[in-house]
Amino acid sequence: MFDGVGALVLAAGKGTRMHSEAPKVLRTILGEPMLAYVFDALRPLCPDRAHAVVGHGASAVRRAFPDMAEGFVEQTEQLGTGHALQVAWPALVSRGYEHVLVVNGDVPLVTADILAGFLSEALAVQADVAFASIELDDPGAYGRVVRAPSGVCIVEAKDYDTMRHGPATGEINAGIYLLRLATVGPLLPLLRNDNRGREFYITDLVGLAGKAGLRTRAVNRGRDGALLGVNSPRELVAAEENLRRGIVDGLFDQGVLVRCPDQARIGPRVAVAAGAVVAGPCEIYGDTSIGTGARVASQVWIRDCGLDENCEILPFCHLEGARVGPGCKVGPFARLRPGAVLEQEARVGNFVEVKKSVLRRGVKAGHLSYLGDADVGAGANIGAGTITCNYDGKNKHATIIGEEAFIGSNTALVAPVTIGRKALVGAGSVITHDVPEGMMAVGRGRQTNLRRKP
Repeated sequence: MFDGVGALVLAAGKGTRMHSEAPKVLRTILGEPMLAYVFDALRPLCPDRAHAVVGHGASAVRRAFPDMAEGFVEQTEQLGTGHALQVAWPALVSRGYEHVLVVNGDVPLVTADILAGFLSEALAVQADVAFASIELDDPGAYGRVVRAPSGVCIVEAKDYDTMRHGPATGEINAGIYLLRLATVGPLLPLLRNDNRGREFYITDLVGLAGKAGLRTRAVNRGRDGALLGVNSPRELVAAEENLRRGIVDGLFDQGVLVRCPDQARIGPRVAVAAGAVVAGPCEIYGDTSIGTGARVASQVWIRDCGLDENCEILPFCHLEGARVGPGCKVGPFARLRPGAVLEQEARVGNFVEVKKSVLRRGVKAGHLSYLGDADVGAGANIGAGTITCNYDGKNKHATIIGEEAFIGSNTALVAPVTIGRKALVGAGSVITHDVPEGMMAVGRGRQTNLRRKP
């Protein structure tokens, strides 16, 4: 934690090279917006002191991060990074920060450790303006760092002139800054847009600070590619693959067996206990937890689920917002939708869909069924083709199935309806009234056999 240091994330740009109308910082990497990775890196360093400048798609960014509502500042015109800093400056001053750490919103590989190292070095030399730099064989479109006897400065790529600035060294600006508010504030009105981009650049503050006699510092991070921004679909996929490999390697270190690891896509918030087995290809995202001894087979997609110990998810299942209890078995080809809860040793088989329903201990729903808005008692058996008809065109209604009830195949339970404990429903029935405990219900027309016409 760095007391007196606030954080500002620059997240207003459209990202033209991403070829998407969506804000660049909301493009996802392993199921999470790029901007989320930056906020996560800042959280241990500047808790409750992070702000973000938004512009293109500002409302979408705000909706994606409701917990940041008080920290957003909108840049209605995107006139450059320097202009974004000018727009945010009053909010930073009002919070009484001594320094502000400025980070681009498109650096998903940045970590708290990297930022902490930069902050420590910049603060140690009491810099008024410090920035991080890295070295590349091909500087591309990144701003060049120019070190001269008169001081250090940053020149944007489109304005770089070898006749004037000398041969490029490969050292480029990484887009991370530490600014002392008291001394940098007077420099902000001096920013100019007399450049090829007609924009106000935050990078110009380095040169302005040097001319004003302030202390400047370039913190060289060598060839640390984690500070590179994501500017194109190719770079986004490359960053995603970098993160994916790191997460899978970390799971191995924690005692998780990941089969076919190159095809396992596991998000940063997923928690997997030692002794669990995950097989690729698979995708596991969001706030998902997987308990010890749990097994996730290949061709499975999971988001925001809790998988308890020793449960098994068979191939080709889709789970979202569900809870799978100890010893449960799901699939193959099963779908658990939000609100699905499987208690201990429940069984959901192939082509069964469960939504907002609780299947109590030992329930079996083996084939081709839909259970929505239902509470199924322990030990009940759901026959193939069973449907809880939970929607009447206006409202959803609940179906209650008692313990050890037996629902015959191809049955429609028209909610609201209650099937009593140990009741039996005959196959092919349409049940519209409650069935008392221990009773048998048959709701179908009498069979009639007619002679066929020749």
